[in-house]
Amino acid sequence: MKTRITELLGIEHPIIQGGMHHVGLAELASAVSNAGGLGIITGLTQRTPELLAREIARCREMTDKPFGVNLTFLPSVTPPDYPGYVKAIIEGGVKVVETAGNNPQKWLPALKEAGIKVIHKCTAVRHALKAEAIGCDAVSVDGFECGGHPGEDDIPNFILLPRAAEALKIPFVASGGMADGRSLVAALALGAEGMNMGTRFIATKEAPVHENVKQAIVAASELDTRLVMRPLRNTERVLNNAAVERLLEKERALGANIKFEDILPEVAGVYPRIMQEGAMDAGAWSCGMVAGLINDVPPVKVLIERIMAEAHEIIASRLARMDGRGA
Repeated sequence: MKTRITELLGIEHPIIQGGMHHVGLAELASAVSNAGGLGIITGLTQRTPELLAREIARCREMTDKPFGVNLTFLPSVTPPDYPGYVKAIIEGGVKVVETAGNNPQKWLPALKEAGIKVIHKCTAVRHALKAEAIGCDAVSVDGFECGGHPGEDDIPNFILLPRAAEALKIPFVASGGMADGRSLVAALALGAEGMNMGTRFIATKEAPVHENVKQAIVAASELDTRLVMRPLRNTERVLNNAAVERLLEKERALGANIKFEDILPEVAGVYPRIMQEGAMDAGAWSCGMVAGLINDVPPVKVLIERIMAEAHEIIASRLARMDGRGA
């Protein structure tokens, strides 16, 4: 399946793995790339640029296909060593970077000079247009359904994707609610050039997370996510658990007076305990509504092959039949 995204990134299938904290390691990124998609290493999961350089090298040993690095630019009193991370990416020969968070403009010249394609994650058309204006090669458009940070506009993909298609000249992929061949065909129909999957890739054999995490996603329905940190305008979609219930109770009790410090026990440093140790109530962790469509934990290659077979079947059979002009 050729789209502007497969051509831009040099990949076989228009499927990108989201850059997820403590999930986007070499094991998963290489498995996705080997299966014909684009695997992504999550930059800030690696605590230093040196560790990121090591992870890039590790991934390079596991695949000879293109893979990318996610670099999230966060507002911070003591920001990460972004120049060091960018240097590690360039020196590691990585050819695709997924940027997220704050405007990546100041980092684009160095990345472009190294021949790196930049995909910026956006939750609004206005942000996507800004990314296009500053020179990003593509954008990932995140609908309200997505796990992690859906922004504050609450626009689902059935509206957001066609709006992006109307407004943008650069290619974009759909993110949020993406799970299978149906998702891919729908995304293409709405104007996207492919899809970005996060939660679906956590529930795979190669995802380097505790089995409890994978089984929690399989067990969850589409009703089991919650939005936290709304009062702080840092909304995050997470899977409901005891810690999330505590967090929401604090939000209700404190109202507009709530501060980030009030919820630190539920959100600070919890990912290693959840993802590595499988302590499912240790804190809030990102998960999309798409959990309701996830019923198994297949190998990545099996998942991607299944998605592509289903997509081709829908396009060639179901839709062609309805058209009346099909075979």
